[in-house]
Amino acid sequence: MADVLKINATLRERAGKGAARAARREGNVPGVIYGDNQPPLMINFNSKELERELRRPGFFSHLYEVTVDGKAHRVLARELQQHPVNDRAIHVDFLRVSKNVKVEVAVPVHFTNEEKSPGLKRGGVLNIVRHEVELYCSPESIPEELVIDLTGYEVGDSIHISAVTLPDGVAPTITDRDFTVATIAAPSALRSEDNAASGEEEEEGEE
Repeated sequence: MADVLKINATLRERAGKGAARAARREGNVPGVIYGDNQPPLMINFNSKELERELRRPGFFSHLYEVTVDGKAHRVLARELQQHPVNDRAIHVDFLRVSKNVKVEVAVPVHFTNEEKSPGLKRGGVLNIVRHEVELYCSPESIPEELVIDLTGYEVGDSIHISAVTLPDGVAPTITDRDFTVATIAAPSALRSEDNAASGEEEEEGEE
C-alpha cells in the first residue's frame, strides 16, 4: 500500500475566477475538495509545496491528507489544470474519500528483472501497452505501483493482467477480459530474418 502523503492548504473564502487569479498572484495554487456528501471546500496551496508533490510519481494514485486550518481531509487528486506554456499547476481538484467506500484509481506499472528475460537478451523489445492500470479498491489498499517480473519471458510473449499479483481487496476495473499489459516484441533484425526464411521456404515449395 502507498503511504499517505500530507500537505497543508489554507481556506479560500471567495470562489470564482477573480479569487483564483488573486491566489496565483500571491504564489498560491487554487483548488477544491469535494465529495462524500459534504459541501465543496475552496482552498489554496503554496505553489512550491504543490509542485514538489507533482514531481513525485503517481500523484493521482496516492492517498493524501490535506490539512486545512487544522482539520485533516483524506483525499485523492482527481483533476489537475496546468498552464499551457510553462506546465505549472493553476488549479487542482481533490475528492474526499472514506474508509468504507471503494474508488477507481490509475496505478503505474513498473517492470523488473529485464536482464532475466531471454527474449530481451536476444534483442527483443518491451512493448508497454498500459503504463497504468485502472484498479478498484479501498483508499487504504491502493498500491504504490504494480510490479511485473520479466523473468523467463520470450520474444512473442504477452503479459496479461492475470499474470500480475494484486494485493488483497484490489481488482482491475476491466473484468470482462484478460487484457494485455505488455508484450515482448521481436527486434526488427530478427523479424527480417524470419521473413526471409519464410520466403525461401515458399520458393523451395514451388520448385
